[in-house]
Amino acid sequence: MASTLRISRLISRSFSSTSFFSRGRGGNSYLGSRLSKYSTAAAIEEPIKPSVQVEYNQLLIDGKFVDAASGKTFPTLDPRTGEVIAHVAEGHSEDVDRAVAAARKAFDHGPWPRMTAYERQRILLRAADLIEKHNDEIAALETWDNGKPYEQSAKIEIPMLVRLIRYYAGWADKIHGLTVPADGPYHVQTLHEPIGVAGQIIPWNFPLLMFAWKVGPALACGNTIVLKTAEQTPLSALYVAKLFLEAGLPPGVLNVISGFGPTAGAALASHMEVDKLAFTGSTDTGKVVLELAAKSNLKPVTLELGGKSPFIVCEDADVDQAVELAHFALFFNQGQCCCAGSRTFVHERVYDEFVEKAKARALKRVVGDPFKGGIEQGPQIDSDQFEKILRYIRYGVESGATLETGGDRLGNKGFYIQPTVFSNVKDDMRIAKDEIFGPVQSILKFKDLGEVVQRANNTRYGLAAGVFTKNIDTANILTRALRVGTVWVNCFDTFDAAIPFGGYKMSGQGREKGEYSLKNYLQVKAVVNPLNNPAWL
Repeated sequence: MASTLRISRLISRSFSSTSFFSRGRGGNSYLGSRLSKYSTAAAIEEPIKPSVQVEYNQLLIDGKFVDAASGKTFPTLDPRTGEVIAHVAEGHSEDVDRAVAAARKAFDHGPWPRMTAYERQRILLRAADLIEKHNDEIAALETWDNGKPYEQSAKIEIPMLVRLIRYYAGWADKIHGLTVPADGPYHVQTLHEPIGVAGQIIPWNFPLLMFAWKVGPALACGNTIVLKTAEQTPLSALYVAKLFLEAGLPPGVLNVISGFGPTAGAALASHMEVDKLAFTGSTDTGKVVLELAAKSNLKPVTLELGGKSPFIVCEDADVDQAVELAHFALFFNQGQCCCAGSRTFVHERVYDEFVEKAKARALKRVVGDPFKGGIEQGPQIDSDQFEKILRYIRYGVESGATLETGGDRLGNKGFYIQPTVFSNVKDDMRIAKDEIFGPVQSILKFKDLGEVVQRANNTRYGLAAGVFTKNIDTANILTRALRVGTVWVNCFDTFDAAIPFGGYKMSGQGREKGEYSLKNYLQVKAVVNPLNNPAWL
C-alpha cells in the first residue's frame, strides 16, 4: 500500500545522502552538505514562522466548539522555543459528562448507527478527501505543536492518516455476522453490533495517526466517540474533527476534549456511560486507566503501551545497511516511538565495526528547526521529556557505559538533544531496561542466537523487534522465539493500515489497525429461533 511504501523509503535510503528529507518543500537541504557534526541550526537561527493559524482551541461537544464549563484554558507550547502557541480549553469532569451525554444521545437516538453502512462509508471517504485537501495546514499544525520534521508530517503522517480513514471506510459495509449450524431444529445467527459510546485517549508522539487508529474503526462499526487529546498536542485533532463535521458526520458522533490525564482522562476512563475504552500511552498510566475502567462499569479496554524493542544485528549482516536501519529504528521521530529499536543487539563478530559506524552516522544526523528542509530531528516534545532524557544519559555514563557521541542538549533554546550513542551497554543498566523515549541508542554485544533470544525477551515489554540477517533460517528462528507483537525482518517501522499492531506482556492488550481492530468496537450477539418442521438443518 502507498503508506507502507512511503515509510519504507525512509529506511531503504540513507539519510546521509540524497534522501526523502533532502527533497523538502522550498528545496533547502542540509544533507547535501554532508555535515560531519550536529547541525547547530536550533541555536543560531530564529524559528521559522508556520504558515498556519490556530483556528480551533475549544472543546468539540455535540457538533459545536464550546468553552470549558469552568472557563479555564491551558497553554500549548512550541517545542522549538518553549513559547506559547495558543491557549486551549481545559476540559474537566463536567465537560466529559457533557461530551458523553452527547455521544450517548447520538448513539441511542441519532442517525449514525441507523444509517446504512454505505452511507457511513461515504461520510468517512468525504472526510478523508477533506483531510487530503488540507494536508499542508494540518501538517504545519502537527509540526508546530509536536516538533517533528514538517516533511515527515506532510509527506508521511498526514497521507497515512488519509489512508487509514479510507481503509476503515472500506470496512464499513463489510461487517456482518454468521449463520451457525446447531444440533437441533434451530436457526442460529450472530449479529455484530456497535458497542456504543467509545472513550479514546491518544498520546502526543503521533497525535493524528493515533487519532486515526482509534476513530477509524470505531466510526466504521457505527459507534460514537469521546476522544481526549494529549495536553501537549491538542491542536491537530480539533482541526481534523472539524473536517469530519464538514464531511457530514452528525453532531455528537465525534466529541473532542482537551485537558489533563488526572482530570479529563480519569473522568473518561471511569465514566459509567462509556461502553468501551481505548488508550495509548505509558505502561504505568495504562495500569491506572485499566483500574479506573474496572472499578466503574467494567468496560472493556484496549491498551497500546510502552516498549523496549530489541533490534538484532546478526553476524552475516551488511554492516553499513544494518547501521542505517538501526539508526532509523531508534532515532525516527526524535526517538519518541513506543516501538523504537532502543536495544541494539550486535553480534560480537561485527560489533566494533558497527559501533564506529553508528557513531559516525549519529554525528551526521541533522538536527534543527523542523520547518526547515532537510531536517532529520526536531526538538523533544517538552521540558519534562527533555529533562528525563538527559537524566537517562547521565545514568548511562554513571553505570559505566561508553558514551560514544552526544550526551547533551543542542543549542540554548527549545528542547533539542544531541543524537546520543552508548556502547558497552549491559542488560542491567537503566538505559537498557527503561523506556527512554528519546534519541539515545544503546548498543549491546551478543555471541549466539540462544543468548540473544533470552536477553531480548528478558523485559517486561513485548511490543516489537527488529531482525537484520541474510539467513532465512535465522530469521525464522528469531521471529518465532521473540515474545513481541510485531517482528520486522530487514526493515523497521513498516506500518500499513491493514497490519495489526499491539504488544505482549506489559506493552498492552488487544490490537489496533487492520481487521483485528474492528473487534474492539463490536459486540457479538447470538440469536436463536426454533424451526417448525424444517426442510433441512
